[in-house]
Amino acid sequence: MERVAVALAEPCRAELIAVGTEIVIGQIHNGHAREISQELAKHGMYVYYHSAVGDNEARIIETFSIASRRSNAVIATGGLGPTQDDLTKEALAKFLGRRLVLSQEALAEVESYFKQRGRPMPEQNRKQALVIEGGEWIPNPNGTAPGQYVFDNGVHYFLLPGPPLEMRPMLQNYVIPRLVDHFGGTRKLVSRILHFCGIGESDVDARIADLTCKDNPTVAPYAGEGEMVLRITASGPTEEACWELIRPVEDELRRRFAPFIYGVDDDSLASVVLRRLQETGSTLAVAESCTGGMLAEMITDVPGSSAAFVGGVVAYDNRVKASVVGVRAETLATHGAVSEPTARELAEGVREKLGATYGIGVTGIAGPGGGTPEKPVGLVYVGLAGPRGSRVYELRLRGSRAQIRIRSCKQALWRLWQELNGDSDVGRDKTGRGEKG
Repeated sequence: MERVAVALAEPCRAELIAVGTEIVIGQIHNGHAREISQELAKHGMYVYYHSAVGDNEARIIETFSIASRRSNAVIATGGLGPTQDDLTKEALAKFLGRRLVLSQEALAEVESYFKQRGRPMPEQNRKQALVIEGGEWIPNPNGTAPGQYVFDNGVHYFLLPGPPLEMRPMLQNYVIPRLVDHFGGTRKLVSRILHFCGIGESDVDARIADLTCKDNPTVAPYAGEGEMVLRITASGPTEEACWELIRPVEDELRRRFAPFIYGVDDDSLASVVLRRLQETGSTLAVAESCTGGMLAEMITDVPGSSAAFVGGVVAYDNRVKASVVGVRAETLATHGAVSEPTARELAEGVREKLGATYGIGVTGIAGPGGGTPEKPVGLVYVGLAGPRGSRVYELRLRGSRAQIRIRSCKQALWRLWQELNGDSDVGRDKTGRGEKG
């Protein structure tokens, strides 16, 4: 994440409206709410309200009416397609008491989209070239639905298409610049994010009361799955003035929590592990049972991961653990799949089989069933094998099946990060008692 400096003047009271019955009934996730909110916040503009409404013209009109009374920037996504149930533009036009007029420029863009694909434009797509009278159309280089901008009675209205690949460039290239121009001022806003692992939110919060009570900079904790973040935000006349306020707070947080801070801003556990592996000329291989490939997915989500990640094995069945990774049949028979010896042999076996510097093995009971009094749901063993020997961490995790899998992966990456930075006491033939959260 780049250091963000923004101008603040007249406060932007933004509201997001997601249009689509599929969102209201829960068929798809309203990802735009988070994405647009984060993007506006980077520029010192904040979203006050989120709402979602189905494909019903009367209800969309009512939603715009409510938004107009409490917000001065309204961004609606979805409902700009060519079908009869795409009603966002029509609803806003009726609410504002304006006509819809055909824009020849917008029509040419829609026609060009089909021409480039060697297809005639269906007649119903002409609807997408209609523009609210007095407004502007927003070019959409990635689809057939031009956006709309209308200013009315002190409110900036932006209509954007629903598909993320169409919405994002229009947001970045048109909506954000216009809002910054209008709401910009003389002060700057800068944020710094610190990422923590291996320590709970309540433990951190109890030790930063003297910092969270400040008005400038502010320190705000946020919980995540298996980790947490602190955001330090300062405002000032210049970007450097903001950083002068942030630096001593960040330094103090690092003094208090140095062993638990693994990255800043856009860092992730996977990205910092991969960066450190590359710096040391090391490689990694993983063998996963209960996480089912999630750990490998987290790693390969990072661009350039192939420079350090050799590969992985989803050793779900015991036959795969034995025949592919090399876990001994005796180990499985005596101790079971979910055990410290099995995790150790998974880590050591995948390291040897794939010729990696480090090997990680993960086995456990993710639930919701399968637990016993001796081995309850949430019992997970993470094995780590490397040049300094092998170690197994026993985790006692809580949560849903998905949460246990995610937290297991992050604990595995966290333990490797500690080892790569010389912060662990990795030794031969020891079992580490891990997090219970």
